[in-house]
Amino acid sequence: MILTYKQCMEKYGSDYMLKKEIAEGNIFQKEKGIYSLSRTCYELEIICAKYPKAVFTGDSAFYYHNLTDVIPDYYHLATIRTDARIKDVRVKQTFIKEDIFDMGIIKMSYHNTEICIYNLERMLIELVRFRGKLPFDYYKEIIGSYRNRVDNIDFTKVEEYAARFKYSDKMMQIIELEVL
Repeated sequence: MILTYKQCMEKYGSDYMLKKEIAEGNIFQKEKGIYSLSRTCYELEIICAKYPKAVFTGDSAFYYHNLTDVIPDYYHLATIRTDARIKDVRVKQTFIKEDIFDMGIIKMSYHNTEICIYNLERMLIELVRFRGKLPFDYYKEIIGSYRNRVDNIDFTKVEEYAARFKYSDKMMQIIELEVL
C-alpha cells in the first residue's frame, strides 16, 4: 500500500516517528513524499499516489483497456489546463479544458492498483480526434480491437461525448465507417 507524506503524518504523528518506522523497516520511502508498507511496489501505484487528480489517457489508456499490446514508453496523464505542469520524466501530460475533463472518467483496477482512466467510449472519441498523430498500424490495431468489442460499447455515450467536441458529425461518420 502506498502512502503520501500527509497520510504518514496522520498515521505516525510526527516526522521523528516516521523516520523511526523507516529505520525499523516497517515502512519504505519510494520517492520524496511517497512511502510504501511493502518493500516492493508497482511504479503505477507511485504515479497514482503522486498525481491523484490526473486521469490516464492516450497510449496508457489504450494499453490498460487491452486495446493494444504496445507497452507505452511513458505514463500518459490528462489534467485540467489550470493544473501545474508535471515535472516527471516518466509522464507525458495532456492539458484538457475543464468542461470536458470529467467526461468519461472511471475507476479501474489494474494489477491490484485502482487507477482513474477514461472509459472505452471516451477513448474511442480521443482515438478518432488524434488519428492523424498516431502511427497508421497502431491506429488500425486499436480500431480492430474496438470492432471486436462493439457489443460492449455504449454508442449513446459515444454520441453524447462526440457532441461536446468540434466536428462531432465528422467524428461520428468515421466511427460508423471504421468501427460499426
